[in-house]
Amino acid sequence: MIPNKLKRGDEIRVVSPSRSLSVVNQANQKIAIERLESLGFHVTFEEHCYESDEFHSSSIESRIEDLHNAFSDPNVKAILTSIGGHNSNQILKYLDYSLIQANPKILCGYSDITALGNAIYTKTGLTTYSGPHFSTFGILKGMEYTIDYFQKALMTDEIIEVKPSDFWSDDPWYLDQDNRTFIENNGWYVINESKAEGVIIGGNLCTLNLLQGTDFMPSLKNTILFLEDDELTFPENFDRDLQSLIHQKGFEEVRGIVFGRFQKKSEMSREILKKIIKSKKELDTIPVIADVDFGHTYPQITFPIGGKVSIVAKGNELKIKILQH
Repeated sequence: MIPNKLKRGDEIRVVSPSRSLSVVNQANQKIAIERLESLGFHVTFEEHCYESDEFHSSSIESRIEDLHNAFSDPNVKAILTSIGGHNSNQILKYLDYSLIQANPKILCGYSDITALGNAIYTKTGLTTYSGPHFSTFGILKGMEYTIDYFQKALMTDEIIEVKPSDFWSDDPWYLDQDNRTFIENNGWYVINESKAEGVIIGGNLCTLNLLQGTDFMPSLKNTILFLEDDELTFPENFDRDLQSLIHQKGFEEVRGIVFGRFQKKSEMSREILKKIIKSKKELDTIPVIADVDFGHTYPQITFPIGGKVSIVAKGNELKIKILQH
């Protein structure tokens, strides 16, 4: 079930199902509001999105109330998460999935929101989106690519042919908007050659793995996994997290894997990632592509959890096409 697309004049509601919006400074919030308004949207905020406790989050009750209200409000056409965090999986068993299913609309966010987006897709069939948070729109420079793919995914029905960005960054932009480092993008690379088509699931790997063994874990049948991880991971940790996913029932029906770009602090190199992938016989027959523009570096694409994608990684042909979103 694909939610209605956004159009100019639509209302976007900001919610905090993980970390509180209060952790984002006022100057960057102002930039985010102005950026979204310049795209033609009306931005509103849920009652508890600034609530903050000792975990820089809010109570389960507050987060559930805000999400239910945002899905129920007929004026709201899309829900943007404030920022990521650590605890969106706390709220999964308290959500009213019947209410969400009866009021389908866009939900977009990434990182810790991986748990929420994949759970909603699993329980309701509603396509959700891994893409920028509200706070992401507070980035002053280098946002053109991110905005372009946000609009393609959420405002059109057209097939999206993903292309590598020209430049990328992995700096604490939220601390200093003026002194940024942009790195020339060398493009994607292929680890295993082949081609495949399937349903996208995934996002942040260690967060997706929190759903293992629960009713919220999506089926792996006929899927292409989009996976990334942040600066808290490192090669040995990533290896075991990936192995844990490979051990899941039905993994043999996964058709391909697309990896987002790793942060520099993780010290994941092409050579190390290739060695990890080549050590896993379960991946030998499926295409594996790496360094695509999503994850915790910028810019980033928006991709549909529950949407359809085709990937080609054969010889000089390297393509990613999002067919249904």
